[in-house]
Amino acid sequence: MTEQTAPAARPADPDSAPDAAPDAAPATGRRGMPEKRVAIARAARTVFGREGFTRTSVDAIAAEAGVSKRTIYNHFTDKEQLFRSVILEGASTVAATQAKIADRHLRKIVDLRTDLVDFGLERVDSLTTFAEHWALVRTIEAEALHIRPAVLEAWQEAGPRETHRVLTHWMAEFAERGLLVVPDPAEAARMLNLLTFLAVAQPTFYGALPMPAERIAEVVEHGVAAFLAVYGAPA
Repeated sequence: MTEQTAPAARPADPDSAPDAAPDAAPATGRRGMPEKRVAIARAARTVFGREGFTRTSVDAIAAEAGVSKRTIYNHFTDKEQLFRSVILEGASTVAATQAKIADRHLRKIVDLRTDLVDFGLERVDSLTTFAEHWALVRTIEAEALHIRPAVLEAWQEAGPRETHRVLTHWMAEFAERGLLVVPDPAEAARMLNLLTFLAVAQPTFYGALPMPAERIAEVVEHGVAAFLAVYGAPA
């Protein structure tokens, strides 16, 4: 995924500061009830993913979570901090999961083409496994101009860039083992991601419009074939 940017200024947001509890502090500064925080985060993922960042209100999240607005402000400073918290949690979880998928499929190569296809297919499965996270990614891409650059930067670092670093490691590893000819491991990682994962994720809007399994297999297999046509080692 390409890096997002956004202007520093954005429209005023009625939920940008608490109006229910002037003396409330974020969770980092006080001990709250963990189950309440979990419920708030779960509700926030649902509402942000459904309504987007701009249209979502703290009242709507409170209603979804079954808590008061005051309770939310006991745990989070404002709507932006809550949004940042849930997108970073999701990005970190998905990046860690995809790193494990890479390790499982790429550590011991039996047949490079087959192993890359299997790796790509399991990565695509994350669109379903982490559907709530990818709904937030749709929100980020649609509303980047309304999200502060610092929030976008933190999300990029926790998610897309971390996954890119993992893929870059494996491209360099394969080059060292003579499995690929890779002048630039980072560029090869971008190419593999583009031809396999993003080739499914973007047309489906990150899983919102499911693609038939047979078509997913075709896309990933063709993507791996194209990748190996560029970077495959001579027989």
